Parts: sequence; structure tokens; C-alpha cells
Amino acid sequence: MRSWKGIEILKNRIAFIIVLGIVIIMLFPIIWMVTTSFKNSVDSMSIPPKWFFQPTAENYESILKNQDFINAFKNSLLVAGISLAIVLIIGLPGAYALERFNFKRKKDLAFWILSTRMAPPIGVLLPFYLMFRRFNLTDTRISLILMHITINLALTIWVMRGFFREIPYELEESAQIDGCSTLGSFFKIILPLSINGIISTAILGFIFSWNDFIFASVLAGGSSRTLPVVVARFIGYYEIKWGELSAGGVVAIIPAIIFIGFVQKYLVRGLTFGALKE
Repeated sequence: MRSWKGIEILKNRIAFIIVLGIVIIMLFPIIWMVTTSFKNSVDSMSIPPKWFFQPTAENYESILKNQDFINAFKNSLLVAGISLAIVLIIGLPGAYALERFNFKRKKDLAFWILSTRMAPPIGVLLPFYLMFRRFNLTDTRISLILMHITINLALTIWVMRGFFREIPYELEESAQIDGCSTLGSFFKIILPLSINGIISTAILGFIFSWNDFIFASVLAGGSSRTLPVVVARFIGYYEIKWGELSAGGVVAIIPAIIFIGFVQKYLVRGLTFGALKE
């Protein structure tokens, strides 16, 4: 018994060391970015890297005084917020209808919606660019909002469809017997019970919109540039401003961390409880 107990303790310690190593590997880029953001231009370029240095806030002062950076931050908030709101307004009723109602070629429609998410971003970028250029929407926030709606809508419908499937239909029948309409039961019964899935979907959609670079770098320009595009401009032809680049990265991840921190408890339950299955 003692030998088996010793083996179990050894296994637990090995597992702990492995998990700790994985966590360190995953967090190391963020730690590196944060420390570099507080280095001056000389320390950030030093080889070997300096782990002990005199911290400075000059990189943060530089980017926060940069009007292009401030405008890009506002653009990212607008694009992510507006596109996410529209996606939820359209996607939640769409997912409910796709799950609860029976109609001709329902499975074909569901697969077509999913297929829009299968396409690689670079494969749909050129057609959308040509379409937006024809309607004079390039270099505008509207083009990015429409693009993000297109990409996130399929994800929202499929995730929420699986979540709605887990809610017993008898709850809606009971509400309808009491005089509640289909639309009323959707708002009063289904949505409150689906809050975990809604928040999980909102987080995934927000992160995609906030981090998008490929669409923003092509469709946006001038005053409509978003944060990832402006941060990438710190990488020049002859010089990389490591301090400002790192400071911009730190500022860029703060809203996502705050958003996820507030709704973290809903995220895990939403992603597991709303698992997709046919």
C-alpha cells in the first residue's frame, strides 16, 4: 500500500511539474512583452537581454500621446462592440429558429451556415474587398463591421443552436399553455436560461474582432485603422521600436482581459454545456 501511495505522490508531482512548465511557456511571451514595455530603447535592444534594469514609462507616454494610436483604440472598440451587438441580435433568433422549427432543407441550410466559417480568411478577403470597393466602403469602419458580422454570425448560430438544444422544449410548452407566445417564451424563458452560452459566444466574437489584423490591414485605412494595424506600424523597414511595440501590445490586451475577467465564470460553463452535437 505504501509503495502504491508513493507512486501516486510521484505521479502527482510529475504532473504538477509538467503543468507548471506548460504554464510558464505560455506566459513567457506576455512576461517578456510587459518587461520590455518598461525598458528604454537601449535596454530593449541589448544582447543578452537585461532582466534587471531601471523601469521607465516613456514607451506608454509615447503611445498615449500618439493620436493615431488613440483613434485606433476607439475604432477597435466601435468595430468590436457594434459588430458583436448586431451578431447577437441576428444570431440568437436565427439559432433558435434553426433548432426549434422544422422546414424544408433545414440541414442543408445549417451546413451552409457552418461552411461560411470553414473558409480561410485569405480566401474570402479578395471578393469582399472588391465588393466593398464597388460600393465605396473601403477604408471605412462599416466595411470592417460587415466583415466581422459575416465571420462571427456562423459561430454564434452554431454555438447557440447547440445550447438551445439542451433546454427542454417542455418549458416553452408550459409557457405557451399559460398564454405566452413563441416570441414571448423566447425572450422570457430561453434567453435567461441561455445566458452562459450568450456570454461565451460574445467573448469569442469580441476576441476575434478585437484581434483581427488581416481584414483590418486590407479593408481599413487612414482614420479607420484598428489597434492591431497601428501597433504593427511600430515595426519599420530599418528599425523595430521594441519598447513602443510592447507597450502597445500591453494596452491592446487590457480590454480583453477585463472583459473576460468579469464573465469568466460563464465562459467555461457556456463552452461545455453548449457543446455541439447532432
